[in-house]
Amino acid sequence: MNNKYIKLIIAALIIAAGIYFMFNRQIGLGILIVILSLIPILLFFRNEYILLAFWKLRKQNLSEARKWLNKITNPKSQLVRKQMGYYNYLMGITEAQDNPSKAESYMRTALDYGLSFKHDRALATLTIASGAMMRGNKNEAERLLNEAKKLDTSNMLGDQIKMMKEQMKKVNVSRSNMINPNMRSRSRYMK
Repeated sequence: MNNKYIKLIIAALIIAAGIYFMFNRQIGLGILIVILSLIPILLFFRNEYILLAFWKLRKQNLSEARKWLNKITNPKSQLVRKQMGYYNYLMGITEAQDNPSKAESYMRTALDYGLSFKHDRALATLTIASGAMMRGNKNEAERLLNEAKKLDTSNMLGDQIKMMKEQMKKVNVSRSNMINPNMRSRSRYMK
């Protein structure tokens, strides 16, 4: 049995206890217990470790957020599909400074699973674009930057998008001044 379904079993047991109390003329206690059963049901759809990681990330404590995410030992059995997207999204954010290529793969996986908010999809797309730019794939980076700009309706990432576009222009200038790489270099025997 998967770990995520244990929460639903606990909720069912709490509801059964609440109904038992209601039939034994303790209606107030029974209603309170049934209301308390909403907590495991909520945690089925919103994993507690992901919620704590978001809270630590909001305080800009990446190491603590990573620590909470590492408590999810088997994501496929502990998380529902939408949570898998946000798990990979948070892993990508925590890896972005140390290992950009790994962060890019996490963000691609997060987009595959799906993210609810446009600004989350925009940040994931921007991270993938920076990875494409680092690999030297200018066309893919431009396409992803334009997609991130469309997704960023609240202009939260406007400065980062402008900065990446400026960096891409600098890369173009330096490449245009280079000698044609398709030409054979002259050896000392060819004059």
